[in-house]
Amino acid sequence: MTSPSLTSSNRRIVVLTGAGISKESGLDTFRDADGIWSRVSLEEVATPEGFRSDPAKVQAFYNARRRQLQDSEVEPNPAHAALGRLSRALGDDLLLVTQNIDDLHERGGADPVLHMHGELLRARCLACGADSLWRADIDRDSRCSVCGATGQLRPHVVWFGEMPLEMERIYAALADCDLFVSIGTSGNVYPAAGFVAEAREAGAHTLELNLEPSEGATLFAEKRYGPASELVPAWVEEVLAETGKDTGLAE
Repeated sequence: MTSPSLTSSNRRIVVLTGAGISKESGLDTFRDADGIWSRVSLEEVATPEGFRSDPAKVQAFYNARRRQLQDSEVEPNPAHAALGRLSRALGDDLLLVTQNIDDLHERGGADPVLHMHGELLRARCLACGADSLWRADIDRDSRCSVCGATGQLRPHVVWFGEMPLEMERIYAALADCDLFVSIGTSGNVYPAAGFVAEAREAGAHTLELNLEPSEGATLFAEKRYGPASELVPAWVEEVLAETGKDTGLAE
């Protein structure tokens, strides 16, 4: 089954991606049976309270993940490359929203990418509120590149109990989209899990691309299951054929 034609009114697409798209690049997911939360207490490393209680432990957790992300073996997979191709072809008609804090979409050629849960390769200053590119470890001697304050940096990551980023922009896009696609998500983390309902309410066609049915699978009009590295390139080929906007730069 293919998506409705996108050559006329069905032009605005919102794509949401989750950990499943990055797992094929070698990054751990959080909610799988063997995922990160099965080994580490989220209350200790992913809450404002945990950071206040033991900032060194929290920094060490994210330092390790930041180093892993920059390992030479972690590379964008065909799903990231396909979405990069779609981004170049559709421009403003596509909003790519990700729950992931890695930079694999950017390395796959997508621009812009809206990181609703923040970015691992950025640091936020508690003194001035600015965030900036940060690839090194963060410790108590790290200095903010904006205001110069020392010992005031935290990962630019949305923790449990904090508001995801760019929500106004996301809801506006969902209210105006013609197609909503969810890729590699568990469907049990809100507010992202509620995006499909928002898109349906706006009259959009909805499509789930996932390794297996998510918790919200019944809300999608169309579902396809299998590896993201296979499903996403195939779907992107369909969209580009329907829109006639192929850049000719297949990755």
